[in-house]
Amino acid sequence: MGRRALRKLPEGLDYSTHLLRPETMQTPFQASDYFSDFPQDGSADLEIEVGSGKGLFLANVASAVPERFFLGIEIAKKYAEFIAAKLARRGLQNARIMHGDAERFFAEQLPDNLLAAVHVYFPDPWWKKRHHKRRIMNERFLKDVARVLRPGGSLHFWTDVQDYFEQAVELIATKIPLSPPHSVDEATAEHDLDYRTHFERRTRLHGEAVYRARFEKP
Repeated sequence: MGRRALRKLPEGLDYSTHLLRPETMQTPFQASDYFSDFPQDGSADLEIEVGSGKGLFLANVASAVPERFFLGIEIAKKYAEFIAAKLARRGLQNARIMHGDAERFFAEQLPDNLLAAVHVYFPDPWWKKRHHKRRIMNERFLKDVARVLRPGGSLHFWTDVQDYFEQAVELIATKIPLSPPHSVDEATAEHDLDYRTHFERRTRLHGEAVYRARFEKP
């Protein structure tokens, strides 16, 4: 299923503080540089979502857990701007969206043992076999995920593509220093947007399966 058209951004809305770009960010990344309420000692929880789409997860979780901080990464500029506007309109100071390449950001700018969680929901499956090497759940990226997670931190991976799910689980089991997968139960939606992402909503409303797992850093 492809992406649907986005609504126009509200005129006059300043979302500049919610939209980050890696080329203007410090290396190594420090959350306190971009979240005004993030403690200087790094004692708060920071979580990253890779591939934020329209920002449903990012906005919902930031509203539900205001004591935690969330950074989304979206490679499509218009989607990153749409999310930034959504976060700004809702006044969510504990969430930011970065327009950029998640793999490069993890490899080049994130320090070790920083994150409480990494979320990867419904990434592009790159259907053709010759394109599988482009999948985000690859060995290099997953080793960076394990590196930047703090001990006890979690990787959350959901997809509607069974072979992608199975390949990722096998790769983690054989080459990535994370726990075996913990199963994640499907929650009943309490309202129309009570889903992790818009893609999960569309998938479940079509009656299709979603494969979910959580991995932990020992």
